[in-house]
Amino acid sequence: MASLDTPVSRRLQSVKNIIIVLSGKGGVGKSSVSTQLALNLYQSSPSARVGILDVDLTGPSIPRMLGLDGHGVHQSSDGWVPVYADGAQARLACMSVGFLLKNKGDAVVWRGPKKNGMIRQFLSDVRWGELDYLVIDTPPGTSDEHLSLLEHMAPVHSRLSSVIVTTPQAVALIDAMKCLSFTRAVNLPVLGLIENMSGYVCPCCGEISNVFSTGGGEAMAQREGLNFLGSLPVDTDLVSLLDASDAMEDPEDEGKSAAEKATESFELLRRYSATSSARLFEKIVGRVTTSLAEVAVG
Repeated sequence: MASLDTPVSRRLQSVKNIIIVLSGKGGVGKSSVSTQLALNLYQSSPSARVGILDVDLTGPSIPRMLGLDGHGVHQSSDGWVPVYADGAQARLACMSVGFLLKNKGDAVVWRGPKKNGMIRQFLSDVRWGELDYLVIDTPPGTSDEHLSLLEHMAPVHSRLSSVIVTTPQAVALIDAMKCLSFTRAVNLPVLGLIENMSGYVCPCCGEISNVFSTGGGEAMAQREGLNFLGSLPVDTDLVSLLDASDAMEDPEDEGKSAAEKATESFELLRRYSATSSARLFEKIVGRVTTSLAEVAVG
């Protein structure tokens, strides 16, 4: 139908799967989950091409978590060029309003129409190219940004799915239920639910202690007929890694040319792979890809 031919549909025509990461409540670690999802999908195949779009416009944190603070977005004849986290390999593309701010500490004070226009530009003007997966990190709740996303991506709705992130506490689970209600109201498939901050990994021995409550997310998933994708404890190694604002340098790279560094795997991925969270998330991504295949068949 002619009505389905839009700038967004044309730009996203070569994107196979679009995964929207949702949370009903702030502070549950949704952006860290989005970052890990993108990194693990990237690692799932030597040829996998992944994009991560940060539409948390007032609190963009993806650039910092990927070690890309300070990078700018360049304009080409074919639209905005995303920032590539893996350098010359160009298999992990990132876009965020954080790249457009003069100073990373500047507040984004925008009303709904301005937010809507920015999201439309991210979807229609960014040169995403061919992607196996586009991960979209959203702000908490179910408001302007979420509605704008779904409105603009209506022509590619068949390729949309979502992951819900919660923590085990009752207050977070109540908001996660509202998030689930939203997905059902807008007919957005849910691949499953992740329980984040479920326990604590001791930095000395690696033992997981349940200093916080645990199991609430899994119980909610069973009750609501959702796939439970897995639990992720608080991992201080992961927190330290993703909180690094500067691009990381490997000491072994000292003396190498910029071209040599650009052809190698980026340092963030190597360090992330050594964390206990990476091993846990590898299983979660396996369940995510299985759920994607089931949604495609269904």
